[in-house]
Amino acid sequence: MQGHLRKMRVKLDKPVQYELLLSDQAMPLNPVIGKPIKLTYTGKIFCVHCGRATKKSFNQGYCYPCFISLAQCDMCIMKPETCHYAAGTCREPAWGESFCMQTHYVYLANSSGIKVGITRENQIPTRWIDQGAVQALPIFKVKSRYISGLVEVAIAKHISDKTSWQQMLKNNVEQIDLAAKRDELMSICKTELADITQCFGSQAIEWLTDEKAVELHYPVIRYPDKVKSFNLDTNPIVSGILEGIKGQYLLLNTGVINLRKYSGYELDFSESDKVDELLQ
Repeated sequence: MQGHLRKMRVKLDKPVQYELLLSDQAMPLNPVIGKPIKLTYTGKIFCVHCGRATKKSFNQGYCYPCFISLAQCDMCIMKPETCHYAAGTCREPAWGESFCMQTHYVYLANSSGIKVGITRENQIPTRWIDQGAVQALPIFKVKSRYISGLVEVAIAKHISDKTSWQQMLKNNVEQIDLAAKRDELMSICKTELADITQCFGSQAIEWLTDEKAVELHYPVIRYPDKVKSFNLDTNPIVSGILEGIKGQYLLLNTGVINLRKYSGYELDFSESDKVDELLQ
């Protein structure tokens, strides 16, 4: 199986179901866990947006022209509180209207410990799975990405907005009462949240006090004690026994690889019941 890599397709289940995507091909990965696999990078990279060949990937899969011109590659996607749409300087106003000016959720998640994050309505629960969260709870529903960013910044003064991917992969995570933490944060951030509400109107932010936490379970037979990460740019062949999948990472007995990082890379994928067959 050969094609241009995309981030794995996921489906919430017990455990989460994963599919490997190579160009227009999709392969269920859960049945492969426990078997030897081999990934071979052919040396070719293709932009995930325009499809042109590129020697280097930017921002997880874009060629340089797309990276510097597309709104989806702008810094405000990573830091939505810096949105400059209202200033008239958005790279693609029409795209911004369809992507950013829609319902977003602010949530709490437990991936390597508690964190705050934001996501579009249609990315629940995909966003939580991609981050390797074991628990997640929506706490605010807001009218735009910009407003969600302002709320996130207020809450991030008190808890992290980052995930330690090493700890997430080791599964060094304790259960957290997310509902209790939500109530605590709403109280602590009451003044900042009131200011945001006053600025954008009472309809712009909805406090979600009745949502229930979602628990997520991943198809893993063994978590790594030490995290060794593969780099396809320096070693084009990754092989070993697939021991699990969490977030967008494959966990092999020989190391881990973040497939999302290599979006657009052309890969050969093979599996076998015998390790020796993949080493030939």
